[in-house]
Amino acid sequence: MLSTGSYSQVTQRDTTETKQDSLKRRHILNQLGNGFYSTKYFDIDLRYLIKFNQYEGLRTGFGGVTNETFSKKYRVNGYVAYGFRDHRFKYGFGGGVRLVPESNTWLNFSYIDDLQETGSSKFITDKRFFKFIEPRLLNIDLFYKYIEKHISLEHQISPHLVTETQLGVSNINPTYNYTYLVDGESFQEFNLSTAIISLQWSPFSHYELIDKRIKEVKVGFPKFTLQYTQSFKGVFKSDLNFAKIDFRTVYELNYKKDNFSRIVLTAGIARGNAPLSHLYHAYPNNINKETILRRFSVAGIDSFETMYFNEFFSDRFTTIQFRHYFSPFNISARFKPQLVLISRYAIGNMNNMERHQGITFNTLDKGFTESGFELNKLLLGFGLSGTYRYGAYHLPKTEDNIAIKFTFNVTL
Repeated sequence: MLSTGSYSQVTQRDTTETKQDSLKRRHILNQLGNGFYSTKYFDIDLRYLIKFNQYEGLRTGFGGVTNETFSKKYRVNGYVAYGFRDHRFKYGFGGGVRLVPESNTWLNFSYIDDLQETGSSKFITDKRFFKFIEPRLLNIDLFYKYIEKHISLEHQISPHLVTETQLGVSNINPTYNYTYLVDGESFQEFNLSTAIISLQWSPFSHYELIDKRIKEVKVGFPKFTLQYTQSFKGVFKSDLNFAKIDFRTVYELNYKKDNFSRIVLTAGIARGNAPLSHLYHAYPNNINKETILRRFSVAGIDSFETMYFNEFFSDRFTTIQFRHYFSPFNISARFKPQLVLISRYAIGNMNNMERHQGITFNTLDKGFTESGFELNKLLLGFGLSGTYRYGAYHLPKTEDNIAIKFTFNVTL
């Protein structure tokens, strides 16, 4: 028989092991939510496992990054992927060294040979937005090939302000029929030398020093991101000179648990000789098919569901997107669908449209509007959405203004 003291020690040991197991499971779930599956020295990046788009078809690959068990000062990352429709390998590799742990200052380098969507503009401080399903990616067909080499410096000026500066050279080669005419020259592909400075400011979030690292423990709103890009003609054989400023703010107003409103304002402007690859498309997510059923796909979160791919491009634009999440309907313990109301607006324009040859598109100078709803989590994370396009860009056929799609939401 166990004595009282022995029983107490066993109970304490069991409790400690249970807590450790719980923390381990929580860490695994957090990593999965960020798109990683952790092994001892290497975190497998789930983004590369399987994807699909209209140019590559099925794309599968493998990649990841070393973790702090491998080294707290150095990291190595890489990936390789293959597209079964374009029959081409894509890959990237890089590494980094942590210069100042307290401010999370990293010096990084990277080499990438891959594809990028035309008109997409990314904030380099957005290290990752992992989704189990990337809805827009399924239907994108306008890509450019790029080979890029860059170095970057990450630095956390304060807990609330994160910066990254990047210097890079790249070769851009559109996969579609496109010629850029400027100053008497025509370009089917081009070289760029760019400098990018990006700042991410979260003034209302709360941070704590955990394991000698500054970590966000409570998300506060609004959040702001600002990015400046400059391309230098003549530097390392760069062909074009242009500048871009991109801005985004996200605000959430919480009423009670799972009942909140979310507003996202995004804006961008490009000046100089910027090719179509580096302009703006305003996040379309509607397939160019004839009927509603043939356009049935998966809805995004911050995309325009009734705006057709490659329908609009701009060298200056603004979008505002509003979503209101109602509290889930408590029908049963396992069935709690949630209603979301949506409204989106985009406006933009473009100078010198005649420079972009081989492709036809419109501008957003009259303002694009759509509204709709989502009924999420009906079955295994899937739901349904309906969106209607109205206003200046309302189309003659009623059904061409309607988008009905799946939604997909999973919470780890």
